[in-house]
Amino acid sequence: MTPHILSSKNLARVQPSATLSISQKAREMKAQGIDVIALSAGEPDFDTPDHIKQAAIDAIKAGKTKYTQVDGIIELKEAICAKFKRDNNLNYTPEQISIAPGGKPILYNAFVATLNPDDEVIIPAPCWVSYPEMVRLAGGVPIVVATSPETHFKITAEVLESAITPKTKWLVLNSPSNPTGMLYSASELSALAEVLRRHKHVMILTDDMYEHLLYGGKTFATIAEIAPDLYDRTLTMNGLSKAYAMTGWRIGYGAGPASLIKLMSKVMAQTTSNACSISQWAAVEALNGPQDFIAERNLVFQTRRDYVIAQLNKAKGINCAMPDGAFYVYPDCQGLIGKTSAGGHRLMTDMDVAQALLEEAHVAVVPGTAFHSSPNFRISYATDMRSLEMACQRIREFCEKVR
Repeated sequence: MTPHILSSKNLARVQPSATLSISQKAREMKAQGIDVIALSAGEPDFDTPDHIKQAAIDAIKAGKTKYTQVDGIIELKEAICAKFKRDNNLNYTPEQISIAPGGKPILYNAFVATLNPDDEVIIPAPCWVSYPEMVRLAGGVPIVVATSPETHFKITAEVLESAITPKTKWLVLNSPSNPTGMLYSASELSALAEVLRRHKHVMILTDDMYEHLLYGGKTFATIAEIAPDLYDRTLTMNGLSKAYAMTGWRIGYGAGPASLIKLMSKVMAQTTSNACSISQWAAVEALNGPQDFIAERNLVFQTRRDYVIAQLNKAKGINCAMPDGAFYVYPDCQGLIGKTSAGGHRLMTDMDVAQALLEEAHVAVVPGTAFHSSPNFRISYATDMRSLEMACQRIREFCEKVR
């Protein structure tokens, strides 16, 4: 007889990823022969550039297939240091760099290494689905702080000040944001830095994964660059998944105080150990090699973004703001709430809207509830234009029939 397995108390507090669950249901429907257009996953449809793939092939042929240092090879750490200097005017040494199998482990390792029971982590919402759950898994308390469309879904100095308590351990910032695509300007980061200077017990974890995906002449800034006096309290996370189309290669990295990096390495030594050796050598080439393809691909992303925004704003009951970067839009669907779809779905929440869109229009989106902000849903436009055209048409037709 199969034993009944009880989850730990920490795991029992964790919600499953809505992004992954929606994507899984869409895959199941596709397997049944249903023509589903999946706009739920944050994965570029571009291929990894050839020079990066060749570096991995060369590493395999050279026998670079053994265990590496737990938190990364020195060559990649040096390439990351050079990237921070080149792109962000930040000076780091290899001892301040942690390399992990993806961006998620960087965040999770930092939380596990530093959080004690009842320690609080401030997370502005809308937020990436995994932040609060990682904090819970690490034994901490996520403090999800609502933002508003009026502030472009960004936390203000006043709101941050009111959220900080003696128990606050971290503030999490994500710019450009998943799910909204909104970018913190240098002046907005400076205002937040003024608050953080008054609360020296608070550390800053900034997720810069979408740094290079910016449109319309927007300029990226990160808080350690804007506020050098907070450099020793900041962990800056980044990776290769999005801009370099290397989601499956699983390489993320973080830069911060050497003492914190050492603690994170201790966590890795007893959990994942090193990231894939082949992926690390590919990442060296990604960071040191040609970068011009990023701007070329951004032009494609911008064209898609502009098209999707224009089409969604033609849909009855939907209002969609223009994001600055990443490859997401986060439309407000308040105009659909309280109504009924043509298929008979009562649309009381954005979860209902997402469910109805999937089942009736065969378009997979992620409900705003997953990002702690409603009533909205997230669309990823990191897919081909034909699919976006069909999906937008289906969404407009769905909205037109809502009563």
